[in-house]
Amino acid sequence: MKKVAVILAGSGVYDGSEINEVVLTLLHIAKNGGAYQCFAPDIEQLHTINHLTGDVMPDKRNVLTEAARIARGDIKSLIDLDVAKFDALIVPGGLGAAKNLCDFAIKGTKANINQDVLNTCKAFAKAKKPAGYMCIAPALIPFIYDNAQLTIGNDVDTAQALSTLGAKHINCAVDDVVFDEANKLVTTPAYMLAQSILDADAGIAKLVTSVLTMN
Repeated sequence: MKKVAVILAGSGVYDGSEINEVVLTLLHIAKNGGAYQCFAPDIEQLHTINHLTGDVMPDKRNVLTEAARIARGDIKSLIDLDVAKFDALIVPGGLGAAKNLCDFAIKGTKANINQDVLNTCKAFAKAKKPAGYMCIAPALIPFIYDNAQLTIGNDVDTAQALSTLGAKHINCAVDDVVFDEANKLVTTPAYMLAQSILDADAGIAKLVTSVLTMN
């Protein structure tokens, strides 16, 4: 049984992890006979968005505490992730990946990545273990891999920014994935393109299966 570390960025598409993407990821790991453990950095999230109105709320929330809502409490601080105990890594999207795990959504090509996130993801890359990033989470990849091939779908401005950071963007349909075999890396657009949960499921299912079957 392969064991997958899943890094979350809070709870909710506008300020944390995209909940459907996370649930579909965990479901397909289990359907493929794998096991998973969720992790999140124990940090304050950038801001809190009212998901009904889109307005910024005044309250401050913690990324790990919020991510625990999706993981049903079965989650650990990112600093407790021992890469040696896992076979693969998957990072779902949601704007928290580009606001809390890094600040790409705010600073674009001048972005920085959270140091614990960087250390963890680089450790998986250095160990040559498969990794999957979906939706906007591939914004993390240029900080982790050199000259990586990736996709966020077909958004021109986002693709150009990631290319400026050193990645090679490849346009991709919502139900497909982009393989970077040299880096054992798989990406899919998910809700960067998906118009429904069925759209998102098609690419996420393929990404999870690809990560778990990659040697």
